Amino acid sequence: MLLQSTPAVRQFLGLEATSTYEAAKVVILPIPYEATTTFRKGCEKGPDALLEASDQLEAYDEELKRETCIEVGIYTHSAIADTRQNPNISADEMLAVTTETVSRFIADNKFVIAVGGEHAITTGVVRAYQQAIDEPFTVVQIDAHGDMRHEYEGSLHNHACVMRRVLEMGLPTLSVGIRSICQEEALLIEEKQIPVVWARDITNNPNWIEDAIAQISTPKVFITIDVDGIDPSLIPGVGTPEPGGLDWYSITKFMRRVFETHQVIGCDIMELAPIADSVVSEYTTAKLLYKLIGYQALTQGWF
Repeated sequence: MLLQSTPAVRQFLGLEATSTYEAAKVVILPIPYEATTTFRKGCEKGPDALLEASDQLEAYDEELKRETCIEVGIYTHSAIADTRQNPNISADEMLAVTTETVSRFIADNKFVIAVGGEHAITTGVVRAYQQAIDEPFTVVQIDAHGDMRHEYEGSLHNHACVMRRVLEMGLPTLSVGIRSICQEEALLIEEKQIPVVWARDITNNPNWIEDAIAQISTPKVFITIDVDGIDPSLIPGVGTPEPGGLDWYSITKFMRRVFETHQVIGCDIMELAPIADSVVSEYTTAKLLYKLIGYQALTQGWF
C-alpha cells in the first residue's frame, strides 16, 4: 500500500506489553497526517510522542485494579498516511487509506483506537464504521471547537470541518466541552438543534454527565477526542489551546459513564502536538488512551 509507512518501532506501553495482532482485542492505529492546521503545527508528531510517552505508564490501573494490557492484549499497527514521509498526500488519499485500514480491523473484530494527526482524519475512521454497521450510531465529540464549518480555507476536509462531514453522513452527534465556534456554526447548531454540552455549563452543573448521557440517542457510540477539549493547563500541546475545558477527572468520569451506558464501537484521539522540552501533553494523552482501553475491557467483560 503506497501510503503505508515502514513498520512502527514504538509500541504502546513498550514491547513487554505488546500482543500479537491475532491475540489482541485492541488495535492502536497511528495516523501522523497533518495538512490543514492553521495556528500551532506539529500534530503529525503526536502519534510517535504518545507511543514514546506510553513506555512510562504503569501497566496497573489503580482505578480498575487491573493490569489492563496483560489481560486484554494491545497491538500497535504501523503508521499510515504519514505526511512526515510523504507531505504530498491528499486529503482524499488519506481518507481512503484510513477507511480501508480501519475496515480491515473491524472485520477482524478488533476494537480500534486511531491516533492522529489532525482531526480531519476522523471522517475516514467514522466512514469505516458506518460501512460496517447497519444501524445508526452517535459520534460523541470531545473538543474545544465545533468543527462544523462547511469548508475552511478552501477545503471541505479541513480539520475545522470534520463534524460537518459527520453530520452529512446522517449520524447523530453529541459535542462536549465546546467553547469556541464561529457564527456559521452557531446558526447551524440552532437550526438543526444539534446537542452541545458547552464547557461553561459543565462548570455550573454537577449533573452534567448524566444530562449529557441522556442526549445520546443510539445504543452504539463512536468517541472522537480532540485533546484541545481538555483544559490546556493539563494538555498544553495542542494547535489552538482554548481556555477552559475538561479536567482529568471530568473527562475520565464522563468516558467511563459512556462506556457503561452504551456500546462503544471505536475511538480516536486527535490533535496532540508535542511541545519541545515537555512531556506532559503526550504522557497525559497516553494515559487517557489507556483509560479508554480499560473502560472497554471492563464493560465488555474482557477482565
